[in-house]
Amino acid sequence: MAVNAKKIAVYLLVVFVLYVIITDPAKAASYVQIGFEGISDAAKAIGDFMTWVANGGE
Repeated sequence: MAVNAKKIAVYLLVVFVLYVIITDPAKAASYVQIGFEGISDAAKAIGDFMTWVANGGE
């Protein structure tokens, strides 16, 4: 039963994403840009933390 619910949720998510892309491509591109900026900021923060740890936490 849980597998079916997961498949339905993924299907609905895909349909929603396609709907947004088709109806407003500019807004969809903006969402993608925001997502990649968030991932980039998170990766930079992890890198800064690892550098801090490698330097002995100074």
